[in-house]
Amino acid sequence: MAAVEAGDRDAWLALFTEDALVEDPIGPSPLNPEGGGRRGKAAIAAFWDDVIAMGAIRFDIRESYACGSECANVGRITTTLPDGTRSIVEGVYTYRVDDAGSIVALRAFWEFDAMTFESPS
Repeated sequence: MAAVEAGDRDAWLALFTEDALVEDPIGPSPLNPEGGGRRGKAAIAAFWDDVIAMGAIRFDIRESYACGSECANVGRITTTLPDGTRSIVEGVYTYRVDDAGSIVALRAFWEFDAMTFESPS
């Protein structure tokens, strides 16, 4: 989350294994019409370029549950777009790591149609 909030693409990509899977959101959506997520560093880099780089992102995690090699975070992600509009998603965001602590799966449970927008102030 710190790398995303800092806009540090390279640091974020370095957290993933070569064959990691990112599903954000899980299932078909305008962000991933086929619904299979993005597997591998090249596809995850494209996810950054296509989605994360759209604006400044802030995380507000209200609860976090860690079990074994996985963690589920409950909270809000707010993206401020260049024109000042904010998109807001509420969800559950899960991470699974390997024995070295690298991310093998990032899965985001949120509903695309439930995303809200706030106009610039």
